[in-house]
Amino acid sequence: MIKHNRLKEKYDSEVLPKLMKEFDIDNRMAVPKITKVTLNMGIGDTLKNKELLDAAKKDLAVISGQAVSVRTAKLSVASFGIRRGMSVGLKVTLRGQKMWAFLDRLLSIVLPRFRDFRGVSLKSFDNFGNYTLGIAEHIVFPEIDFSKSHARGLEVTISTNAKNKKISQRMLELLGMPFEKESAENKVQSAKGGKK
Repeated sequence: MIKHNRLKEKYDSEVLPKLMKEFDIDNRMAVPKITKVTLNMGIGDTLKNKELLDAAKKDLAVISGQAVSVRTAKLSVASFGIRRGMSVGLKVTLRGQKMWAFLDRLLSIVLPRFRDFRGVSLKSFDNFGNYTLGIAEHIVFPEIDFSKSHARGLEVTISTNAKNKKISQRMLELLGMPFEKESAENKVQSAKGGKK
């Protein structure tokens, strides 16, 4: 049974037609889409404490709704006390319904919970239209009990097949990504081609 996700429905009914019109795309299949969302969490501090590692894995599994893969160090770094093969990170790749459900929660619940939130940075796109967002503390997710969790950073990468930053930014904007508003001073500077 396929569950309907409101963000996916918004993409199909509102975002897709707007992108076709704004970027003069004739074929619906040529309109950029989100292909996957990847979550990464560093766990370097859990090297000597298996309980912390298990708690981090459990938290990321609860946030993502799927099993977590443990990433190991490929190189030994003596100054950090890391040997090759040690567990240093956790990773989850979301696609399909789970991806849309996660993005819906991220945009409508998690980001608005940040104190003094002014929007996410426009500088976090790569040249291919993928967007990476850093969350300082994963305990902002409502499903995490912050009294029982050790707060740690979470990196969210939204991968698209847009192949360029401009159309990818517009797609995420139409989906509800709260990008920071450019200040009047920055607009004047960028119009002049200078820097602050």
